Amino acid sequence: MTETIYGYMRVSTQEQHEARQLDAMRKFGVAEQNIIVEKVSGKDFNRPLYQQLVKKLRPEDVLVVKSIDRLGRNYDEILEQWGVRKAAIVVLDMPLLDTRQGRDLTGTLISDIVLQLLSYVAQSERENIRQRQAEGIAAAKAKGVRFGPDRRTLPDSFEELRQAWRNKQMTLRAAAEACGIPKTTFRDAALRVEMAGNAK
Repeated sequence: MTETIYGYMRVSTQEQHEARQLDAMRKFGVAEQNIIVEKVSGKDFNRPLYQQLVKKLRPEDVLVVKSIDRLGRNYDEILEQWGVRKAAIVVLDMPLLDTRQGRDLTGTLISDIVLQLLSYVAQSERENIRQRQAEGIAAAKAKGVRFGPDRRTLPDSFEELRQAWRNKQMTLRAAAEACGIPKTTFRDAALRVEMAGNAK
């Protein structure tokens, strides 16, 4: 059987590396129909397209990724995927990470060492990103920045309608429609008013 070369590209919604990865795949010789692009986080391997690809890989096939963090950002899971591979894996940004046939014992040892190092770096970077995000959010909150959608301005008739709804003189839907807001927004606003009143 002849080998099939597959290219796996992963991009998150925040990243714009798709063109660069695609160019690298084409230069390596991956056919367009064998390039899989998945727009998802690299935090784990619960990715539908990746799982489908792994299931159809044969021992003679080759899986190509641009860099180790495109494969994933979880240290243990990257090592696990590498260990149970069904096909050869080639990491374009790191020529030492190439498990195609013809590698001697020394080459395999170096490949495994480099893989562990890069997997560690990939997970460390992910953890650093999360920490920086948490610190940024905390700093913004300390300055009074609110996250989430702005609360709608309630009409002057809100309190009267809230009381009518609570007294069962009108339905939640009717009260919300009279205010021109969704039912959930009306109910949340009513709860906020009532909690504020109880706190006094």
